[in-house]
Amino acid sequence: MTGKRYPTAAAVALVCAATVLAAPGTAFASPSPNPSPTPHSDKSLEQVRKEIDDLYHDAGVATDAYNAAEEKAEKQSEQIVELAKDIAKGQAKLKKLKARAGAAARAQYRAGGMPSEAKLMLSADPGQFLDGAGRMREGEKATKGMLTELERTQEDLRIYAKDATARWTKLEANRKSKAAAKKKIKKKISAAEELESTLEKEERERLRKLEEEAARKKQSAWVSSGVLKDVDGKATNRGKKAVEFATAQIGKPYVWGAEGPGSYDCSGLTSQAWAAAGRGIPRTSQEQWKQLPRVDIKNMRPGDLIIYHADASHVGMYLGDGAIVHAPRPGRNVTIAGAGSMQILGVVRPDK
Repeated sequence: MTGKRYPTAAAVALVCAATVLAAPGTAFASPSPNPSPTPHSDKSLEQVRKEIDDLYHDAGVATDAYNAAEEKAEKQSEQIVELAKDIAKGQAKLKKLKARAGAAARAQYRAGGMPSEAKLMLSADPGQFLDGAGRMREGEKATKGMLTELERTQEDLRIYAKDATARWTKLEANRKSKAAAKKKIKKKISAAEELESTLEKEERERLRKLEEEAARKKQSAWVSSGVLKDVDGKATNRGKKAVEFATAQIGKPYVWGAEGPGSYDCSGLTSQAWAAAGRGIPRTSQEQWKQLPRVDIKNMRPGDLIIYHADASHVGMYLGDGAIVHAPRPGRNVTIAGAGSMQILGVVRPDK
């Protein structure tokens, strides 16, 4: 550890969490309905732990897909609403233009259908002829402009309608993607919960200790590598606000797809924390990894986001001194953990 100060809002939480720094929060499954489940050896229990981790990891990947589809659907819905407004305006404009064109046609009919040029040629007053000729040119120009505008408005409406149809198609595709992701999330979580429910109470306690020990070993190896030796970055004002928001959510449950205020998923927590700090960032951990500026671990500072796993399926917010605050997985609460307790993909900075 580096001995640096934590942001004020995180200090108490970090002290309280010192004994479990290397491990995410833990929740117990409901007792098994089977009164005599088959006991597991430590070796088989470790295998169960890995299976549960894999299931929750897959649920996390599906959650990112769900969040991405939801975000796209929201944007597409907003765009369709704007297109509908444009179409309504265009239709009103077209109605007025058609009314003007109709009035011009009726005026010509009332004049006996004789072309304006012929009437001017038959005029006995040269001054009237010249004056009339000027007005006629202006009228022709205005009529031509009106017809051009009429054609342009009709073309705009055609484009708007085509665009709206395309966006509706994409919206429906994203709704289907979201439904498929939701189904996969529920399936993976149910499988993990079912697997954990086969354990006896003592085995669930052993499982919790195995999880903590695995996380502690990873964190210890990460710290021992000297990776934190040169890490002494100071949080910006926005970074402090983001950290204060995130640590204030400690103890609230993880719920996939949630963005607060009562519950969060991993990227829901980080995106809302930075929104509270006045900086909008992508909703999902994968998009946060793709779109936000990347920094070396040695240059990270409180408020930066650490992206985890090769598929960027998890994210936590760096607090300083090798710790993060994050929403771990279903059945767990927002908590503090060791930044190296999971496989780090990289670090991104929202306020660079």
